[in-house]
Amino acid sequence: MTSAPFHVYDTTLRDGAQQEGMNLSVADKLAIAPLLDELGVGFIEGGWPGAVPKDTEFFRRAAKELDLRNAVLAAFGATRKVGQRAWDDPQVRALLDAETPVITLVAKSDVRHVERALRTTPDEGLAMITDTVEFLVGEGRRVVVDAEHFFDGYRYDAAFTRAAVEAAFAAGAEVVALCDTNGGMLPNWVGEIVTELREALGLPHGRDARAGDRLLGMHAHNDSGCAVGNTLAAVDAGCAHVQGTINGYGERTGNVDLVTVVANLALKHGVHTLAGDGLAEATRISHAVSEITNISPYARQPYVGASAFAHKAGLHASAIKVDPDLYQHADPTAVGNDMRMLVSDMAGRASVELKGRELGFDLAGQGELLTRVTNRVKDSEAQGYTFDAADASFELLLREELTGARPAFFHVESWRTIVETVTGPGHPDPDRRDAEAVAEATVKLHAGGERIVSTGEGNGPVNALDQALRGALTRVYPEIDRFELIDFKVRILDAEQGTDATTRVLVETTDGQHSWSTVGVGPNVIEAAWEALIDAHVYGLLHAGVDPR
Repeated sequence: MTSAPFHVYDTTLRDGAQQEGMNLSVADKLAIAPLLDELGVGFIEGGWPGAVPKDTEFFRRAAKELDLRNAVLAAFGATRKVGQRAWDDPQVRALLDAETPVITLVAKSDVRHVERALRTTPDEGLAMITDTVEFLVGEGRRVVVDAEHFFDGYRYDAAFTRAAVEAAFAAGAEVVALCDTNGGMLPNWVGEIVTELREALGLPHGRDARAGDRLLGMHAHNDSGCAVGNTLAAVDAGCAHVQGTINGYGERTGNVDLVTVVANLALKHGVHTLAGDGLAEATRISHAVSEITNISPYARQPYVGASAFAHKAGLHASAIKVDPDLYQHADPTAVGNDMRMLVSDMAGRASVELKGRELGFDLAGQGELLTRVTNRVKDSEAQGYTFDAADASFELLLREELTGARPAFFHVESWRTIVETVTGPGHPDPDRRDAEAVAEATVKLHAGGERIVSTGEGNGPVNALDQALRGALTRVYPEIDRFELIDFKVRILDAEQGTDATTRVLVETTDGQHSWSTVGVGPNVIEAAWEALIDAHVYGLLHAGVDPR
């Protein structure tokens, strides 16, 4: 363990959210932040308050709803505008209003961007950095400066770029992160530039830094495929602050994958940068975040991918049985992963036992039960289920194996749903683009000693089914009135099958105080969603302390 200060700064919620196809709601961000904190990062950049309304709302809710143990929140914004005073700039004021202990400022460090993008002079560009940092530090904030386009700027005009870094430090910045904004650097270039800058500024190497020292950081993008290499080169050259995103999310080809970086630092260099035992939970957390973002995990992702430690049987099978390290660069359990070819009943059972303990079940010594649950989980996952982000469905599975049956709150006789396109009077053309589609569902079930038939309408077949199911169950279980579906995610598992593909649906439900997630898999989105909805209501009633009626 290094005694020197080292910062792991996550920007998934801001820079990572710029990935094409990703659209994080405030609820998504509030769900991801505790996972990042559990991983053990030191800083979580939540977004750009004042510029993005959703981010302003995130910081407002985060102050009340998040209880972070390892990380502090950072608000992101820009230096003051050209010709303004920092304390009069509304976006700078919005950074203070976010009430985070850390504020990160993006600052132009490439003179070409100062002159062509900001359309001002180099002196004004430096003054913008100085004024904004001094103002925020004076307001009691810790300040990180992201030197945008640093490496490209340094190669073009090193004197100005160095002056920008000096201005930030002189004004009181704690860290200046050197940004490879275009992602085009190579590791040897990064190492040479960081070393040259650090020596010119008289800064200590990161391994020798002490609390209170000014630190250089690295912010890498992956456009040249070198983001991890560039970040490690920067650390080797003296940086003690690394920025990145979980799973390498980000625009274009993404930011540096923070999990890969911290795993390499810990397992290759012995530099442990995460709080607690977060690295051992990296695989679970990586996949849980993937479910929230609704972006399929990359199987060949280093360390935490499903294929990261997967071996085909054949030539080296016997050697792996003798010594797995002969064909592996690291112990997969160090990052919470497993070697798939040699997944043993004992290893699988251990995982189930730990998960059961987390959910309040003592399964120690129940080997036969653990084996049944482990095998059932593996069979389910082979069919497309995932329990990483569906603890409620896993708990129901576990309870069924413990007792031999699921809680019998109701019995479904049948269900159906139809979607009708209504064009309205005077519009006989059914292909009209603005035609209204109305969904209707009917559910027949038995509960409370009676047969109940309920019909519901919604803005889609799943919403209609949800309404019909609620209408049937609330007659017997009024507690369901408190339940609300708050998130719904669909993933096509084998897209090459086209419309015949298997579908997985994740549903998140809340009772106003707690939320839980359930999973369903089926040949289409409606059947998969129905299974997830049934699990959601059963779990909710179970944890509401309701007895079957």
